[in-house]
Amino acid sequence: MSSTTPQWTPDSWRSKPVKQCPQYPDQKALQKSLAELKKLPPIVHPREIVKLKEHLRDVAQGKAFLLQGGDCAELFDYCQQDVIESKIKLLLQMSLVLIWGADKRVVRIGRMAGQYAKPRSSPMEMVDGREVPSFRGDILNGFSVDERELDPNRLVKAYHHSAATLNYIRAAISSGIADLHRPLDWGLGHVRDPALKAKYQEAVDFLTDMLRFMQTIGADKSHNLDTVDLFTSHEGLLLEYEQSLTRLLDTPSAPGTPSKKEYYDTSAHFLWIGDRTRQLDHAHVEFFRGIANPLGVKIGPTTPASDLLDMLRTLNPDREPGKITLITRYGASKVANLLPAHIRAVEDSEYKQTVVWQCDPMHGNTQSVSGGIKTRRFSDIFSELQQTLRIHKEQGSYLGGVHLELTGDAVTECLGGSEGLDEDDLSTNYTSFCDPRLNEKQALELAFLVADHYRCERKEKRA
Repeated sequence: MSSTTPQWTPDSWRSKPVKQCPQYPDQKALQKSLAELKKLPPIVHPREIVKLKEHLRDVAQGKAFLLQGGDCAELFDYCQQDVIESKIKLLLQMSLVLIWGADKRVVRIGRMAGQYAKPRSSPMEMVDGREVPSFRGDILNGFSVDERELDPNRLVKAYHHSAATLNYIRAAISSGIADLHRPLDWGLGHVRDPALKAKYQEAVDFLTDMLRFMQTIGADKSHNLDTVDLFTSHEGLLLEYEQSLTRLLDTPSAPGTPSKKEYYDTSAHFLWIGDRTRQLDHAHVEFFRGIANPLGVKIGPTTPASDLLDMLRTLNPDREPGKITLITRYGASKVANLLPAHIRAVEDSEYKQTVVWQCDPMHGNTQSVSGGIKTRRFSDIFSELQQTLRIHKEQGSYLGGVHLELTGDAVTECLGGSEGLDEDDLSTNYTSFCDPRLNEKQALELAFLVADHYRCERKEKRA
């Protein structure tokens, strides 16, 4: 740490301006909830966090690929077996495709077990001609109009729903939901498109043939074939909550090496700073510069290239590979003009090959259609991801991951895709309380785009 850098403590963020900070009317109830959170055990363990950091170091160095996805905003009601399983299965299906296409290990992070808060542009909104407080996620208030007042008891509820969700994720994985000996048991659910199914089947057949070969030579006994790692993440928006779950803990280290303690935010393995809260001199950057977790930062059209290095030097002064993931989200019409300068600012600096470049093709492509319904066009999402892959290739950098809002359910929230969803179809099964999500088929299509890109790249290198 530079001698001019102020000392960091878990509450030093309180001396800075803070955005998206809820103003609870009942401070006594708030303090009671925060006190209870501070007594509760960590949701995740430092050993898991360190393991993810090691995986992300491999991503930054081009040895692995990061798949991150889940709901825009989780609801407490999503803490159900079938809902959790459908998201796990979709992420695993996409992983299968990416392993087949990119020929790299896939690091999986769910927007799960904690993504209960959403930033809002206005504290109030109109509902049926009535002005009410905006819905800010289940951790703060309810979607129902009569539940819009901020309730600090929801902070504790968020902890318990996060813990229960992660507990079932671990149970499902340890019970064989990801067993690669049985890839055909991963039902495709609502994916009925013959061409998409054929592509998926090709990937499954490839892995099945490899497993059969391993069985023949007796190399199939590894437990790694029936389990995977699935880490959790959310936007670190509510600093009161994050501080309450931040603990000074022993950092796992190899035998014989000196022990040390670091501050870990134990609410999740990975947290990110959103586009609305990434100001260098504000509270969110101040808080996250002091924790040992790997971090993401949303980068968009309003991010000056000059800010990127200041951000990296603040959040990762030791230049630890994989510590920071830069999550780019410009919009299909802007990515070609903005991304190259951002890449060059980082890759021409001392942070070359230390960051994970990740594409979020969702948030820059949101629009409203008739009736004020928020949607996204699959063609725009596809285009931004396609352009991002091309630009990184041209710049000599590595697009190490994708960040998607998705669900394993057959929702009709994003227009287009192989199903050809149009505006009239949106009402069929539009269930999001916040931003529109990709359904299973659309998410798999994007996975095949990335897989095809890297398969073609490998063929070019062999040619």
